[in-house]
Amino acid sequence: MKTTENFNDKAEVYAKYSPYYPNEYIDYLFTANQLKEDQIVADIGSGTGIFSRQLLERGLNVIGIEPNDDMRNMAEQSLKQYSRFKSKKATAENTTLKGENVDLVTVAQAFHWFDKEAFKIECQRILKQKANVALVWNSRDLTSLIMKENAEICQKTCPNFKGFSGGMVESPEIFNSFFKNGKYEFKMYQNDLLFDYEGFLGRNLSASYAPKKNDKEYERFVFLLSELFEKHSKNGKIVLQNITRSFLGNV
Repeated sequence: MKTTENFNDKAEVYAKYSPYYPNEYIDYLFTANQLKEDQIVADIGSGTGIFSRQLLERGLNVIGIEPNDDMRNMAEQSLKQYSRFKSKKATAENTTLKGENVDLVTVAQAFHWFDKEAFKIECQRILKQKANVALVWNSRDLTSLIMKENAEICQKTCPNFKGFSGGMVESPEIFNSFFKNGKYEFKMYQNDLLFDYEGFLGRNLSASYAPKKNDKEYERFVFLLSELFEKHSKNGKIVLQNITRSFLGNV
């Protein structure tokens, strides 16, 4: 299966339950990259447009690059009121964008799907001189008991599970080879998420590795998650310890 198909039939649940990024992080992007309104950001692997929306709200021109039809169509529908948003069916490795025309490349929750070397070359082609690439993840805090137990459930019931965010944010050597001379700025923000049962279940089912309704592990997956929710929830709510991790630098 192509990785671009991993989110087929998941666009709606992904858009509904995937978390936003802290406003503090968006502020940091503007400051660190000296961004001004009207500048161009290429949001690569833009999915249903969650991160694109936050950039558009700050007055930036955003080009969403997304190969998956379900996800891209969802973004186009939900962001149609933003005249500064453009959407392209293309890949990280071949964005089809003009050369030396982009002020910042952003990648939210998607870098682990890319061919890293080919994407690096494409970033070098489309970025203006000295412009940066920002890689960011909302990732589960694995020091949390809830998140450890959540991961154990995924390991038992999700054959494609390789760790949250593909295990990427725990692998510094990948970033050392991607960024120019291994130099990048790392930032971390606490971004805990509060969910009711429906939201907790939706957050888990939106993951690329999560079983779909017709998969044999689906019912067991949901049952074990229900038990986990009952164990840790208070007054019908559960707090998931979540960290926003950012890597910013030249390539």
